[in-house]
Amino acid sequence: MNPHKLLGKLIADEDQTFKLVSPTFDHEGRLPRKYTNGGQGALKDLSPPLEWYNVPDGTKSLALVVEDAEVTSEPDGPAVPWTHWVVMNIPPSVKRLPEGLSNKECLGQEYGQIKEGNNDWKVPGWCGPVQQSGNHRIVFRLYALDDEMHLGNKVTKDKLVEAIEGHVLAEAELMALF
Repeated sequence: MNPHKLLGKLIADEDQTFKLVSPTFDHEGRLPRKYTNGGQGALKDLSPPLEWYNVPDGTKSLALVVEDAEVTSEPDGPAVPWTHWVVMNIPPSVKRLPEGLSNKECLGQEYGQIKEGNNDWKVPGWCGPVQQSGNHRIVFRLYALDDEMHLGNKVTKDKLVEAIEGHVLAEAELMALF
């Protein structure tokens, strides 16, 4: 095959990858302060805007899990992921979550089916990271699922991850530094 055609095919295939992005920070870029617990006033602890592309055929719902991959319970202890946000039953027709969507009483028709689970503070919705020593990786994982999840109240990351096993069509990841 002609090298130029091969490169064109690779680029075309790459463009069809299930992708998760944010309009306010780059992959491996800094998480803006207003999405953290260190922001100020109305610009504090907002859920960040997210967008996704190339949702696979057959997707019935999307689920999102956001974790800090660097949290330790003891100074020299192992890193144990800390969950900041659990979102499920995002309709495949929805292509983004706007800034500040979390914990809104009325999400509107487009977002009405979405359910927020409990984070590791044991409350539903987004709770942004708290400044600690060192750099932390905040990992956003979006799952394309072949079914909707009906898990009742007080859904946690562990409960969601267990329920989606065998239902994941694709996974997209976005990482921010904090």
